[in-house]
Amino acid sequence: MKLYDYLPSGNSYKVRLLMSYIGVEYVHVPIDIHKGDTQDINFRAKNPVGQIPLLELRDGRFIAESNAILYFLAEGTPYFPMNAFDQAKCLQWMFFEQYKHEPSIAVARFICNYDKDVRADELPKLRVKGRQALEIMDAHLSKNPWFVGGSPTIADIALYAYTHVASEGGFDIVAYPNVSAWLERMADHPKHILITDNPNL
Repeated sequence: MKLYDYLPSGNSYKVRLLMSYIGVEYVHVPIDIHKGDTQDINFRAKNPVGQIPLLELRDGRFIAESNAILYFLAEGTPYFPMNAFDQAKCLQWMFFEQYKHEPSIAVARFICNYDKDVRADELPKLRVKGRQALEIMDAHLSKNPWFVGGSPTIADIALYAYTHVASEGGFDIVAYPNVSAWLERMADHPKHILITDNPNL
């Protein structure tokens, strides 16, 4: 398999993190989103949406969208539950991540890292929405060690990717003690990797 990926991207990191957990071998293809690599005609032929991450299967088929890739890779592993209810709860949290969490926390991080001179006026509203998402997570984690069941799943991996770097977007994770403790549990995984770890090195 090949993973077309931009290392600093949390959405790309999700996929690399799960691949590390389950021991999947793959070829890492670096894509520079700032140089327009995702809009290149050859890349758009693989993913017309022009986004990373993108997974190329051994038979030449492609899967886009980070959480769809997580779902594909996790089937039959401990990171996707066996029963339908818990499977649905995984998807529920993954939809939450894409609709409530990522649009505020990830976007705030992107602006702070790459576009603050132009888009700084967007940050106050993004931080309000991001804090609301973190409050929901913190309340859930006050009663549960993981987002679904008694061990980490792709729901945890999806939410971890941008939460663990939320401070880069101006969020004070210390204000959410249950989220902070969960981040530590995630980082304790024996096959944990950092967002900056380059598979090609």
